[in-house]
Amino acid sequence: MIRVCPLADLARGEAKRLDLDPAVAIFHTEDGEVLAIDDTCTHQDASLADGWLEGCEVECPLHSSKFDLRTGQVDAPPAKRPVRTHQVTITDGDIYLTIASEQPNAPAGVDVEAGP
Repeated sequence: MIRVCPLADLARGEAKRLDLDPAVAIFHTEDGEVLAIDDTCTHQDASLADGWLEGCEVECPLHSSKFDLRTGQVDAPPAKRPVRTHQVTITDGDIYLTIASEQPNAPAGVDVEAGP
């Protein structure tokens, strides 16, 4: 598990990018859920942490593909492949991240490996 930050440091409706390999985006939804996905859009190299959060979906800032933060599934093209989701736990007011073990779905030209 990776300690991310205190929950109080990530306001509702905001995202935080973690510079891991591959990068991970942590989102704190308006409803209070804290969810994590790979930060890179599967269509093209764009940071999803820089996207627009609405409910439990994030819209890619580059070409507007939308990803479900709970499942990683893509809901709008041009992206066709899902992003990996990661397990988030809140313990004693701190956010912790457990990286998924499966291989990430990186866009063409972006080389990444699974795991920290």
